[in-house]
Amino acid sequence: MIGLVRAVPLLALALVASCGKAPDEEASIADLDNALAQVNGAASANDPVLQSALKDQIMVDPALVQQANADTVRPPMQPESGAVPPDGIASAAMKGEKDDVRSAPPPGECKQCAIARQVLSRGAQAAARGGTANCAGSVAYSAAWANRLPAGVPLYPDARVAEAAGADGDGCALRVVSFASAAPPQRLLDWYFTKASDGGYRAEHALRGGEHVLGGTKSGGAFLLTVKPRKDGGSDVDLMADAGA
Repeated sequence: MIGLVRAVPLLALALVASCGKAPDEEASIADLDNALAQVNGAASANDPVLQSALKDQIMVDPALVQQANADTVRPPMQPESGAVPPDGIASAAMKGEKDDVRSAPPPGECKQCAIARQVLSRGAQAAARGGTANCAGSVAYSAAWANRLPAGVPLYPDARVAEAAGADGDGCALRVVSFASAAPPQRLLDWYFTKASDGGYRAEHALRGGEHVLGGTKSGGAFLLTVKPRKDGGSDVDLMADAGA
């Protein structure tokens, strides 16, 4: 504050001196800038308080330093995983279960597919379980439904979910999931046949116009799996299941 008071008279003198002349505009601005710089320099050099503030060591509180920039964006601690797994992940993910996977039956008439389709059709599931609700009318879409499949027909390990839906309550326990896999169709059929059979389903296999269909039923539940080969050697899969099983 002392430095500012001392600078005021000097600045006034500089302004008065410049008012008595009529130089061009650029020269006047330059003279005024130089005068202000001289005033500020002189005031700073003669002001002990200001000099002390400028030359004293800055004090730092280590505890407060840790709180600085708390909201800044920092790099992640580890690389984030990719949204799409590599195509070779299927064989690695299934390596431990390879010896336990049994072959699905060859395609045939598949009566179980027809029964499962009927049980899982619109409104039929609720009626089959004694309910009155229309399951199709209460379906909600969310990827979370892919993690709520029945134990006998879980999501395949390398599944890349494209869409998922489901309905619960009032006699409905419906799950519908569409996903892609790097595994070939036969691998998926064998894996789901093994899982479904171990889960108590009676499963059968059919071939419909280039698409493989695996269907199964058990008391209180049903599932229907449709597998279509892709050009890259993988598969596109649609899975519909009764989660109440």
